[in-house]
Amino acid sequence: MILHYFSSAGWEEWGLHDRPVIREAMPVLIDEDLCFEDAAGPRPTMMMNLWLRELPVSGAPSPKSWRTYAQALKGWAEFLDARRISVFAERQRLRDALSMYAEYRLSGPLEVRLSPASWNLAVKTLSSFYQWAAAEEYAPTVPFSYMRQSMTRPDGARVEVARNLATVRTGNAHATRKYLERPYAELLMHALAGNDPAGERDVSFRGRETGRNAAVIGLALSSGLRSQEFTHLTVYEVPPLPRRRTAVPVPLVLAAPTAKGRKGRSTWIGYEDLARVHDYIGWERAAASEGSRWRPRAPLFVEAPTHDGALINGTRRRWHTLTPAERLRLVAPGGGSALLAVQAGGKPFVDWATVLRRTAQRIRDRYEPSFPHVHPHVTRHTFAMATLERLVRGYYQQAAQLVVDTGGDDALALYLTKADPLLVLRDLLGHTSAATTQAYLHLLDTQRIYRDAHATAGGALAVDAAAVAEFEGEV
Repeated sequence: MILHYFSSAGWEEWGLHDRPVIREAMPVLIDEDLCFEDAAGPRPTMMMNLWLRELPVSGAPSPKSWRTYAQALKGWAEFLDARRISVFAERQRLRDALSMYAEYRLSGPLEVRLSPASWNLAVKTLSSFYQWAAAEEYAPTVPFSYMRQSMTRPDGARVEVARNLATVRTGNAHATRKYLERPYAELLMHALAGNDPAGERDVSFRGRETGRNAAVIGLALSSGLRSQEFTHLTVYEVPPLPRRRTAVPVPLVLAAPTAKGRKGRSTWIGYEDLARVHDYIGWERAAASEGSRWRPRAPLFVEAPTHDGALINGTRRRWHTLTPAERLRLVAPGGGSALLAVQAGGKPFVDWATVLRRTAQRIRDRYEPSFPHVHPHVTRHTFAMATLERLVRGYYQQAAQLVVDTGGDDALALYLTKADPLLVLRDLLGHTSAATTQAYLHLLDTQRIYRDAHATAGGALAVDAAAVAEFEGEV
């Protein structure tokens, strides 16, 4: 089976009356003989493609999700085809095949073996496909069994959920370190900048682009942006640096097309981290981009840029309307990419996973053997924990109150003086509800934060002994 990604480029030459109404980069599954139907009628690949095309309006707007789901369908269909079993065979036949598939994927050859988490994702994908196919009367039945369970949501509500019995248990979510504590975060920042743990220049380090790496990862740690979000941020969307240092963070507006689920939001960045970004823009980035001849395929030339938008190929556009793919094609007025992070020569830089992996390995080899493996999403977890700690301890609220008391006209400061810490973090992370934020934090070790805050307040508050005992019992 072939997995192709749709592109409408050149559709005028296909002999069609109108442009195809299929999303760009939509996965398309094709049988090896390039046929979608035979004498018996449409093949299962037709139904698979129909399901994939409905994903954008069925709760999966991300092209990354489409690719993952298409790969899961492809693997299952190929497994069945090798055993001459139809995708829409009768239920017991499919259940027998599913049992074999589980053994094949969980304990089979290394090149096809999946981790428990990846297997569960594949099961979820196949379950959703068969439920859709059964509802549309393409499939006679759903080959999975489910167990109804009652559970309590983070907001205290009791709900009933169905657990697919084909899934397997994964490791304890708390067993893996998912964020960097402050000393480790500082060690990472020093290493990215080419320094030793004391912040002095590491003369043995031969890496380049240290200003870029420290500036962009510092921005991620300070703002909670996802990898896709900070990778596709343009240099013009970086907020201006306030004339005076402020303890209240600086608002950072995020364009919807770059965000997960295309949900734009406003987060923030600390003054020192923003100053580092501006230093990078003014020095290292300027040197890398000056006189650049880099040109992408189908370039989008930027003229007269402002914080809100620019003339792009002669048409006025606002930054928040540009997709990640379009942003990668932007050419700045002075040459080079318009994205914040660039390589030598002005080409956009996107491989942050490699930067973090190599930096973490260098730290383990030279300074701290227990330093964890770091991937881009760890910066978001680290932001969530560090921000929650400061909110619980009242640091941001006190700084904001000082601004309000001195007559400062700052909407963010006024918001911080009145909002609940969990609601503030919800807005910064871009979650729909506080219940989502609570569930997100449950994956991290938040107990220390509340224990420390309780201990700090203990000397000033008259705390009931029973409450203390209950608190200790919780942690």
